[in-house]
Amino acid sequence: MQFHSLWIAVLFVVVAATGSVAADPVTTGEYVITQSWSQETAFQRPYYVHVPEHAGKNRLPVFIFLHGNGGHAREAMRGFGRHRKTIASQYITVFPQGYRESWNIVAERSKADDREFIEAIVGKLAKADNVDPENFTIMGSSNGSALVNQLMIESDLSHVRNYISAVSPLNVMQYDGKDFKAKGDDNNYTVAATPVKGKRLMNISGLKDDLVPYMGGPSRAIPGKDGKLAFVAAEESTFVWARHMGHEGKRITEPSRVSGNLEVFSYLDGDVIHYKVQHEGHGAERGIPEQALLDFLKGTHADRKK
Repeated sequence: MQFHSLWIAVLFVVVAATGSVAADPVTTGEYVITQSWSQETAFQRPYYVHVPEHAGKNRLPVFIFLHGNGGHAREAMRGFGRHRKTIASQYITVFPQGYRESWNIVAERSKADDREFIEAIVGKLAKADNVDPENFTIMGSSNGSALVNQLMIESDLSHVRNYISAVSPLNVMQYDGKDFKAKGDDNNYTVAATPVKGKRLMNISGLKDDLVPYMGGPSRAIPGKDGKLAFVAAEESTFVWARHMGHEGKRITEPSRVSGNLEVFSYLDGDVIHYKVQHEGHGAERGIPEQALLDFLKGTHADRKK
């Protein structure tokens, strides 16, 4: 009885000190978050997790990838494993599935609460005892990148250190030239929002993109509230984020460096960085070497002060 009482007392001290009992390690497999909204009731939304082999007992960083419109999380997981092998071997990679193969931005097919979905995934993973809770990255491609922007605008995800937006800078609903805007339940983007500071951002955009114009303006195909959705110019969008994160100077008009097909615009010692991919369109993400992603993720970019 004394031993049992002592064990309870020790457990109480541990819980009081940490706020919770450590969760079991996350393993490779399919998981779900249950949500209800106007289109569904108690709907199980899947996300897929890959844990590197031979990870041992180390706490690993987490890399969440959001597919584009029409995308499939499982296919994205397979493609990522083929093309970003080093990241897949060093990070727990996570691939959520958008409802109706889309993310709820402005006028897409999905009306689900995607912010709640991603926040729930992050919250669950952060409790796992093989996860580094202070080192999450969220990357999105196209429509998934638009969700990355909205997460940056509205979410207070203390676990997330890095965001990567590929081929979708801010749209004009998310930033109206003066204020960042919360999406709102009706997707009208009328309420000004103040994003959390201290986040890092890499934006990747293709100069020849005719779906999300590099120089800004309306898309030829992406639906908006009234006509086609318009976008902030890619370099301006990155500058807007850099200014919010603490940059006090003017917008950079000449690249910080050039590497082959890439022009790099670096703010805040590489904490906010834009990759302009010459000769590439909406597939510009493919033009970024994996090492450039790794340098950004690990904070060892060449532009960072020594």
